[in-house]
Amino acid sequence: MLETSPPEIFDCQSCGACCAYQADWPRFSLESDEQLAAIPEQFVAADLSGMKFDVDASGKGRCAALTGTLGKHVGCAVYAVRPQVCRDCMPGDPECHMARKALGFAVEDLPDPDVYYG
Repeated sequence: MLETSPPEIFDCQSCGACCAYQADWPRFSLESDEQLAAIPEQFVAADLSGMKFDVDASGKGRCAALTGTLGKHVGCAVYAVRPQVCRDCMPGDPECHMARKALGFAVEDLPDPDVYYG
């Protein structure tokens, strides 16, 4: 479980939608030079603007640091040093819903995150 994810309601490790939503996210913006240096080079975009986004033969993409199978079991290869935008992403928030919908994952039964993050 992600440390921000109440395990009784959000299982981020069976989703991964936020890490496969779009190529221009996550972008680096609030990280210090030291924080950016901690992210292994193979996971950083060529233009150094954010995380590298790998696209497969079918045209589907995902963060290069995302491991596993979307919608089944995923993890983050750089979780301990992930960018700030990834740290700020909260399970069940509007961005989570947007990413889940875009990838065809259900959102109807997700509880209100304000109950947990209020």
